[in-house]
Amino acid sequence: MQNGYQPRWDHEYERNMQKQCTQYMYHDVVVTFKDGSTADGIIENVDSEKMQMLVGETMMADSHENESSRQYGGGYGYGPERRRYRRFRRRQFPLGALAALALLPYVSPYSYGSYYPYY
Repeated sequence: MQNGYQPRWDHEYERNMQKQCTQYMYHDVVVTFKDGSTADGIIENVDSEKMQMLVGETMMADSHENESSRQYGGGYGYGPERRRYRRFRRRQFPLGALAALALLPYVSPYSYGSYYPYY
């Protein structure tokens, strides 16, 4: 890539990824990058060069926070259990760095249509 020249397939690939990102906008997706790393999140904005995505992070609450006012049970003998919560951060990724894009499947926790017969 000398003097700013980019092959034609690179532009077509970015255009196809932009189209696919626009199609999956506001959905929970898994993005695989060309270096092999992955990220999951919600696509928020897409333009011709980059994609903006809300990436979720699992955080652990500090175990000594609010210890005097609240007790957490179920520490299995090792003290109080730490609370987990999920935080979303806005990140931007270049469309040229994306290798694959897939929707995260939603799995229903319980199927209401199938009941087991009682004997």
